[in-house]
Amino acid sequence: MPSSVTAPPAAPGQQPTGSSSPLDRFFKISERGSTIGREVRGGFATFFAMAYIIVLNPIILGSAKDMYGHQLDSGELVTATVLSAAFTTLLMGVIGNVPIALAAGLGVNTVVALQLAPRMAWADAMGMVVIAGLIVMLLVATGLRERVMSAVPVGLRKGIAIGIGLFIMLIGLVDAGFVSRIPDIARTTVPLQLGADGHLGGWPVLIFAVGTLLTLALIIRRVPGAILISIVAMTVAAMVVNAVAEVPSWGLTTPTWPGNPVATPDFGLLGQVSLLGGFEKVGLLTGSLFVFTVLLSCFFDAMGTILGVGDEAKLMDEKGEFPGINKVLLVDGLAVATGGLTSSSATTCYVESTAGVGEGARTGLASVVTGGLFGVALFFTPLATMVPSQAATPALIAVGFLILAGSIKDIDWSDFTIAVPAFLAMTMMPFTYSITNGIGIGFISFSVLRLAAGRGREVPPAMYAVSAVFVFYYAMPALGLT
Repeated sequence: MPSSVTAPPAAPGQQPTGSSSPLDRFFKISERGSTIGREVRGGFATFFAMAYIIVLNPIILGSAKDMYGHQLDSGELVTATVLSAAFTTLLMGVIGNVPIALAAGLGVNTVVALQLAPRMAWADAMGMVVIAGLIVMLLVATGLRERVMSAVPVGLRKGIAIGIGLFIMLIGLVDAGFVSRIPDIARTTVPLQLGADGHLGGWPVLIFAVGTLLTLALIIRRVPGAILISIVAMTVAAMVVNAVAEVPSWGLTTPTWPGNPVATPDFGLLGQVSLLGGFEKVGLLTGSLFVFTVLLSCFFDAMGTILGVGDEAKLMDEKGEFPGINKVLLVDGLAVATGGLTSSSATTCYVESTAGVGEGARTGLASVVTGGLFGVALFFTPLATMVPSQAATPALIAVGFLILAGSIKDIDWSDFTIAVPAFLAMTMMPFTYSITNGIGIGFISFSVLRLAAGRGREVPPAMYAVSAVFVFYYAMPALGLT
């Protein structure tokens, strides 16, 4: 959960705790006007603000099937999600020395679950995530990542981010049973309806509705860890309801207390990757577009988060630049590949890191604390796997809103050559249930409208090239290539 409250630096002449220690010198704690105590508090705040991903990521990935009908095990997904978050956040703390935590990215995991997996095996889908991570690291090593960043205009990037937020929200509504698909036999042009039969009913839907209102109320009150608090509270409520009332079905997870809340981590998904298998299933062009979609989802979200957290933590220099950003970007690229190697989907930077910054965190020590807490969570996976989707999916509604609120104001709605492509990108994602479609339509419309306005020279060559690829991709069925 984002936080706009920033702790003041240490008073002049005041030596923060441990100012002469090796720990202080390594993380530059005193130099950045912080203290060890603030870094520890910040690390805890960030963990509690983003720990909901331990529950949500397994629900999103575990609810999907690959082309062979296989589903990923929930317990193994929890372990994979926590392991990736712990490892990459620790790396960000030690190598990047910034208070930025990482975990499985909301948005890109829906790409993997709903677009990649149905066309190939799970190992193939995760292989494409690894490839995307390797490409990110290559772009960083060659200095091209920041150049590629400038090829897509800010307004269109914001539109893509909003589209992902709206898509995440729709996933939450569907998974909770708040809206459902109208069967084809109805022969209606309306694809969705309220509840299971056009009306809301049942205890699970009530748990979701109350959880959503609770989550949003806590966010409005700027309560640290609002999302996690809501998940815990509604899980307890669901357990009580399940114990005293007859509930036909909760969906994937029934809220019952596990016999033993402590368990040995299950690393069964670690290394289950096929780098080239996906291309054999869908072909080189479609496979490349899938990798491009994963790459784009991680690429721009992470860049925005890194710059946003860096600005709020006062890590920018007098020129407005982020010193040492290449180390941060390198860890981010490694994190994407790590998510694929663990089968937890791409791991990326979390804007909830601003919760730790609000507690005064300024260095990587906060990330080390957050990563350590994720490591401890490895041994409590049964507690995460008892959470029903109705208690967890309100977080998707909240995250969707936060993405929209943080991005929509940065779109120049007076310039139709950017406003229309941004609008199409953000609406086509939920309406077509595809992030790839939203990106492709946004890119194509931007290039065409700039040409129509006589501003074709303002479009970077890379945008024309990618737009042409998308045009060919959409034309493939008509050309008999699929």
